[in-house]
Amino acid sequence: MPPPTAIVLLAHGSPDPDWQRPIVALAEGLRAQRPETTVIEAYLGMIPPSLAEAVDRLWTEGHRHVLVLAAFLSPGGRHIKKDVPQLVAEQTARYPELTLTLRPGALGSEPEVIDALTRAARRALEQAETG
Repeated sequence: MPPPTAIVLLAHGSPDPDWQRPIVALAEGLRAQRPETTVIEAYLGMIPPSLAEAVDRLWTEGHRHVLVLAAFLSPGGRHIKKDVPQLVAEQTARYPELTLTLRPGALGSEPEVIDALTRAARRALEQAETG
């Protein structure tokens, strides 16, 4: 399989702009590290774009190899196990010439993410202990 020309960071979604900031920061970080790869955010609900809208845009822009990454904390739950694979399957059926790959699981369960969260929690604990 050729390398992806685009990445969709698929997250839950919330109308609260504070909720969206880490997802946007993640996308910006990827864009800075991989300027040759288009990176867009998509959401399951409450805010656009949806996965369908993101795939439509990428198809129109000429992308034919897209990697979908679930920007969720946990690989458990209905969204990761059922909803996201179903949405990806629907888009694959809409665009049979598009290689749309869903990376299993959730980014939040990656060892590097868990290490970063552990460091953040330890820092919060130390700050609470020192006043």
